[in-house]
Amino acid sequence: MASDVGFLKRAQMELAYFSGYARLKQRGSGGAGVVLRFERVRARQQRRFQPLKASEITPQFLDRMIRALKRWKYDIVSMDEVCRRAVTLPTANRFVALTFDGGYKDVMTAAYPVLAKHAVPFTIYLPTAFPDGLGEAWWLALEEMIARENRISLVIDRKERHFAIRGTSEKYQAFEFLVSWMRTLSPPDLSFAINDLCKRYSVDLAGLSRGASMDWDDLTMLAADPNVTIGSATVNYPVLSNLKDADAQREMAMGKAVAEAAFHRTIKHFAYPFGDPGAFRPAHVAMAQELGLASAATVLPGVVASKGYTNLHALPRVAWDGRRRSLRMMRVMLSGAFLPQVKAKRTNWG
Repeated sequence: MASDVGFLKRAQMELAYFSGYARLKQRGSGGAGVVLRFERVRARQQRRFQPLKASEITPQFLDRMIRALKRWKYDIVSMDEVCRRAVTLPTANRFVALTFDGGYKDVMTAAYPVLAKHAVPFTIYLPTAFPDGLGEAWWLALEEMIARENRISLVIDRKERHFAIRGTSEKYQAFEFLVSWMRTLSPPDLSFAINDLCKRYSVDLAGLSRGASMDWDDLTMLAADPNVTIGSATVNYPVLSNLKDADAQREMAMGKAVAEAAFHRTIKHFAYPFGDPGAFRPAHVAMAQELGLASAATVLPGVVASKGYTNLHALPRVAWDGRRRSLRMMRVMLSGAFLPQVKAKRTNWG
């Protein structure tokens, strides 16, 4: 059923492109622009089991996309400019902002050469424990573990659970189930669960997390580029909804403070870790406002309106699915034809 739904959605988007519907719809639904969200940028992997493939694009696709955005007359803008255009009258050209979550090393090694060549602005949302080698990329450890094992066991709700994962489909099912379960855990419980699994199956969680993340030298080099905006994404990248309010506020405030101390500048932009509706609550939106942040980005899909109709502390972003490599699909998405519509009044989160 999922594959059928995916096929139908692609067919609808193809029809919207070739019929001209998307460009026509853009006049009423396109808003002021769109903030795009990416994570990893690296060469295409050939493995059968790639549960995180949706969060990856290749450097070649990034290059093609930027060329296309320029050809389509989009303004590629910084997050400061997004905030400005969100509260002013519409401009002749719509905008696109490029953002990268997670602080991955390949943003420096694979994405930055492309972005620098095109001299376009972009934003990195940084969880500050990871450059220090203290962050735990549990989702990467889980992927590696499931990829190489035929069976895994762990304790869930005080019961030993066993997963037979010989086939690729079984591996995907186990990964989806365990990610969903782990995302419900408090940070201490999550850390205990993933460290226990890593010890059982000889996965170097600390080494894997360090190897996948930019260090402070990488980030200092990027921060020296005026086209680069460094934003914060807490310290440890927790699901904020699983924290007490005081702990969530501490994560948000400390992530901002550490980044400001490291880069000697005010950090004005923030992204909620994971950013989907289950990852944060209205209380966290209020915290972002109280911290004096200019914006706080979600992965709630939508366009950014002008004239103050978009809540900048629950800023919508389009999380591009890296399994799609069609620029036609990109143009349809940017048109807003398949995104939630901007309402003709100021909107608030909650």
